[in-house]
Amino acid sequence: MAGCCLLDSLHFRWVRGWSQRDDSGKREGEMAKSTGSAGAVKATGAATIESVADIIERELQSVTVDWLARVEQEPDLKSIPLSFEDRTGHLPQLLHDVIARLRLDAGTKAPISKAAAHHGDLRRKQGYTVAMVVEESRLLQVTIFSTLHKNTHNLEFSKLLPDVVTIADEVDAQLKEQMLRFMAADAAEHAKGK
Repeated sequence: MAGCCLLDSLHFRWVRGWSQRDDSGKREGEMAKSTGSAGAVKATGAATIESVADIIERELQSVTVDWLARVEQEPDLKSIPLSFEDRTGHLPQLLHDVIARLRLDAGTKAPISKAAAHHGDLRRKQGYTVAMVVEESRLLQVTIFSTLHKNTHNLEFSKLLPDVVTIADEVDAQLKEQMLRFMAADAAEHAKGK
């Protein structure tokens, strides 16, 4: 029941935020951006082609809502009661790290996600198991890919497959960083116990 309320609360804040925009979909002083899962549409009615990074950035709120809905379907993940902020607070930064990675020039080494390390520490303190963190990560990938699928009419297809590989690599690298934090904490606890 609490999860339902979290989704309703997020949806309300999201809808309320968009209702404060003018007819062009922008707030005062903000450049117009396309909004919602329907994607961007030019005045001529033709879809605007966007990069994968632009679509994920535009859909940050819906990715969060969709991810939370998937999480709430998993009994293991729901078994740890968390507030909306505690459950989803890490997502914006992890998604921004994915977006930044997608925008890197080819051949540029990706930085290690500090947000992922922090998230690993946090989830361990909250009582998550390794399997639960892996499941959250898997659900994030599914949610991102589902969001891209909903926006196929806006996708720049020539870069889609390389971008999907980059997303998978970045989310897996974030998961690795989270697992390293779990292992370091376990080792520290084990060392204290000796």
